[in-house]
Amino acid sequence: MTEEKFWLMKSEPDAYSIDSLKNDGVTLWDGIRNYQARNFMRDMKKGDQVFFYHSNCKPPGIVGLMEVVDLNIIDPTQFDKQSKYFDSKSKPENPRWDCVKVKFISKSKEILSLPELKILFSEDDLLVVKKGNRLSILPVKNDVAKILLKKI
Repeated sequence: MTEEKFWLMKSEPDAYSIDSLKNDGVTLWDGIRNYQARNFMRDMKKGDQVFFYHSNCKPPGIVGLMEVVDLNIIDPTQFDKQSKYFDSKSKPENPRWDCVKVKFISKSKEILSLPELKILFSEDDLLVVKKGNRLSILPVKNDVAKILLKKI
């Protein structure tokens, strides 16, 4: 059996928040339009734990935990001309973008903010603290994840 992996996935709270996920229970994590982030998503396995990170807000930070429950789903937004994630170069017979389904596990009692994360971890330990890092999906090392799990 392969070892469980941990991830961090970002969402702006006004686009989709931890409370939205709590209400929905499960959701497709769609709209990823960066190849490196997409490739990280393709490395995910069912049962992987994911730290939910609110970005582009004050303060940004980890707000909860979710779990990957389904994999390799073709992202429907790439074909929807009304969607801001529409990709005219992606075709149903050869889609460029896929997504995973995640389920709500828990909401943090309080946010584990980016400034706090920068105190706890170096950019080599946790990529989200690296200045200029814009990726919306990042791997999290197991030893770092174990520390985070105790704090959220």
